[in-house]
Amino acid sequence: MVLHVSKIGVEVATEFLRDHSAPHQKRFAFSYTITIKNHGKEPAKLLKRHWFITDANGQVQEVKGEGVVGEQPLIQPGRSFRYTSGTILKTPVGSMHGTYQMVCPNGTYYDAIIPPFRLAVPELVN
Repeated sequence: MVLHVSKIGVEVATEFLRDHSAPHQKRFAFSYTITIKNHGKEPAKLLKRHWFITDANGQVQEVKGEGVVGEQPLIQPGRSFRYTSGTILKTPVGSMHGTYQMVCPNGTYYDAIIPPFRLAVPELVN
């Protein structure tokens, strides 16, 4: 059984990667740095990620996989884990959201919600 709970907090910082983008080829590269905070009373291990990446045309790319950046971190209560990854969009604006599947030492699984965040070329944002 998978529960949706708020024991895990997620903070996101994004950056447009101009040097890795080619706007004339509809290639807009972004990095995102995620900080996952354990607000619970038990350690939590991140097992899987499930992303929905949407561009300005409404095209959705679904990404599922084990862990994040090759790791399945065990996050102790009151501690956090930070990583940086990236994505490519065909439009200068888009968004991402999803879930992390977590497990506690007692075997309880739950989904930590990754709230929607925006990816945008800075010159386009007022």
